[in-house]
Amino acid sequence: MARAYQSWSRAALLLAGVVALDQIAKRLVQHNIAEGDSDNVFLGINLVHVKNKGVAFGAFSGKPVVMVIVLFALGGLLLWFALHTERRFVWLPTGLLLGGALGNIIDRVRDGAVTDFIKLPFWPAFNIADMAITFGVLALLYVLERGDAPDDPA
Repeated sequence: MARAYQSWSRAALLLAGVVALDQIAKRLVQHNIAEGDSDNVFLGINLVHVKNKGVAFGAFSGKPVVMVIVLFALGGLLLWFALHTERRFVWLPTGLLLGGALGNIIDRVRDGAVTDFIKLPFWPAFNIADMAITFGVLALLYVLERGDAPDDPA
């Protein structure tokens, strides 16, 4: 029971941290970089200001199915998390995935599109919420692969 409470608490704190960092960064970009502009930061890494009306890489751009897909996935994640709160580190992918998704949902509801601002060579622009989702998927794979293994193998 104590581990379940800790899992919910940690996931909620991580979710809040991801959303706060993501929204602050997006507001800074919106106020300091004109839409469509680009500023080189370091060796091919650019800060840009672009709007994404779709999901990953602009897929389903402008389609209402985007919100349905996102809400369905989040519901599934919350259900899975609620059933596995005793599992070690389960809070990490949950907090990252929910925080990243919520950060982008806030943009979609407020602006009708997600603000992306980090541009690497040969890769579409992305944002902090997208990074949280990516690392959340990797963390989820780790938690699933790890299973309920003890911390210190004998």
